[in-house]
Amino acid sequence: MTVCLFTFVDLYSKGLTTLDHLLAKGAEFAASKGVSEAEMLDWRLIDDMNPLSFQTIVVTNFSKQWPARAAGLPVPENIPEDLDLAGYRAEIANAKAYLAGLKAEQFAGRDAAPVTFNLGMMEPTLPAGQWLTGFATTNFYFHLSTAYGILRHKGVQIGKPDLFAGGL
Repeated sequence: MTVCLFTFVDLYSKGLTTLDHLLAKGAEFAASKGVSEAEMLDWRLIDDMNPLSFQTIVVTNFSKQWPARAAGLPVPENIPEDLDLAGYRAEIANAKAYLAGLKAEQFAGRDAAPVTFNLGMMEPTLPAGQWLTGFATTNFYFHLSTAYGILRHKGVQIGKPDLFAGGL
């Protein structure tokens, strides 16, 4: 399957804008309820799920790392796990800046380029296009939607239009 892998750069950038918007709305709500930002970042849907901070980390990391892998570039480091809200929002801005620096020609002809990635129990090698379209983007949206769900669950007044804060 041939895909224009570079289109995912804009898609991820828009998702990062949405994440930043959701975090801002969450922070505003938390402050109005006397909830600290640290407590907000620890909000979860249920006790055995990862918190809002984890969802933010995964969305931010995936947005940079998977386009880099698809383009055959050095993979950016994971963002720190112990940031405050301002730190996470700064990392989102850094990820957007990283994506803005990518060029279409870096992705040209890379659809079938083999990428090996360790998934814990296995380490498959798949074409870059398959990784980006099937694995990375599915996970990106899962964690972005989970961040949205956590905030809604806690009472933040957000709705479907907020998922399009990054644009269509």
